[in-house]
Amino acid sequence: MVGSAIAQEAKEQGYEVIGKSSNHLNFTNRRETFAEIQVTKPDILVVAAAKVGGIGANASMPVDFLSINLQIQSNLLDAAFAANVAKVLFLGSSCVYPKLAPQPISESYLLTGELEPTNEAYAIAKIAGLKLVEAYRRQFGRNWISAMPSNLYGPRDNFDIETAHVVPALIHRFYNAKLKGEGRVEIWGDGTPLREFLFVEDLARACLMLIEKYDDSAAINVGSGQEITVADLALLIANTVGYKGEIIFNADHPNGTPRKLLDSTRITELGWSPQVTLQRGLEATLDWFRVHHIKEDA
Repeated sequence: MVGSAIAQEAKEQGYEVIGKSSNHLNFTNRRETFAEIQVTKPDILVVAAAKVGGIGANASMPVDFLSINLQIQSNLLDAAFAANVAKVLFLGSSCVYPKLAPQPISESYLLTGELEPTNEAYAIAKIAGLKLVEAYRRQFGRNWISAMPSNLYGPRDNFDIETAHVVPALIHRFYNAKLKGEGRVEIWGDGTPLREFLFVEDLARACLMLIEKYDDSAAINVGSGQEITVADLALLIANTVGYKGEIIFNADHPNGTPRKLLDSTRITELGWSPQVTLQRGLEATLDWFRVHHIKEDA
């Protein structure tokens, strides 16, 4: 999802783009990754590849989320160094911040407290990636940067109900419930956590701006500045899908981090701001889901 959006934005801005997904290249294979970067020799490398998932997937597969992401990151960054890539943009995640970080979350709060247990493995992997970028800057003077986006959603997201993040999972579940005439949909947690969502095309525009304008060892936040409770998000998605049944919150399942709002002052001062509202972004995401995942009877 993220890589495709960045590639499209880069093409529109006149860049020549070579995009590789996990379907075309096994990023956990160090030899293959090094060979690919040596052949293509990009001027700019955007590291958007990662194993990602929702609370359930993160909690049940910590080895996968830690080991696979460490391999992907180290292979790509080390390969970029070996091929003398001038500029690298590494994408982290807002989950790298402490579970109880002061709000809104400044970049300076990194490594100042305990992580959220349900996605700790993924967060540790991403922190390692951020620190490896910093290390390459410090030891070898590389003009490499990192950005930490808030919760992302949009076309080409993972809509698998078992492993998806909250927005695509809820779109799929409410759509199925509507189609089957189900009277209720159960959601993990009590609905109180606050979340900040960013449409993937807004992130793509931010990434291209950072490539051109940003050069600092500190990672930079990229968020919409707007937050919503999970309960209100569920209602908004249900209404967007057209589901009219009951929404039940199961407090026996984990909530995750209670609040996670990024302080995006630094990137807004560079001239970037989000353009897509949550409602419009959800509509665009639902449209893409209908076209690519649903086969309805005529």
